[in-house]
Amino acid sequence: MTDRIATSAPFVPLRLDGRPLAHKAALVFIGTLFLAASSYIEVPLVPVPVNMQTYAVLIVGALAGWRLGAITVIAWLAEAFVGFPVLSGGAGGAVHFVGPTAGYMFGFPLVAAFAGWLAEQGWTRKIVPAFFGLLLAQAICFVPGALWLATFTGLEKAIALGVTPFIVGAVLKAALAVCTLVVAKRAITKRAA
Repeated sequence: MTDRIATSAPFVPLRLDGRPLAHKAALVFIGTLFLAASSYIEVPLVPVPVNMQTYAVLIVGALAGWRLGAITVIAWLAEAFVGFPVLSGGAGGAVHFVGPTAGYMFGFPLVAAFAGWLAEQGWTRKIVPAFFGLLLAQAICFVPGALWLATFTGLEKAIALGVTPFIVGAVLKAALAVCTLVVAKRAITKRAA
């Protein structure tokens, strides 16, 4: 009976439900460091750079679950707002929350929450559903990102500059995130055995 429950349970590897607040706070802190580090891996494009932030947001959500994943991303954005150099290329400050890329940043907590929800629903237990679910999560980020960018450039140009160049990257990031989750699952299963 226990094996049946274990295999049908959602795959949220960090399983922090019921853990002390200190454990959750430590995860949020480590998650913000991971998000900041991913921001430094970039290819500068104008007006929206290509970086590993979206990948990190997916991983944080899928590993921590929807609530804690979204909280972690919000904490990272708060660090950026007060001026810590945690955004793309080491940027920080409130000015970035009204600039051309602000819509993407406001979409990040939604992406983490959706990726965490997918994990909690069991989507990340299998490769194909995980891939398409995480690809959809990234599409969620494109909507507020392109709509906000459109206020600067117009909708057609926003799609051309802020969505189309990132589709291949979104596919690659979804595949990399699935690989990361497979490795995490194996490591956690091995440790539990």
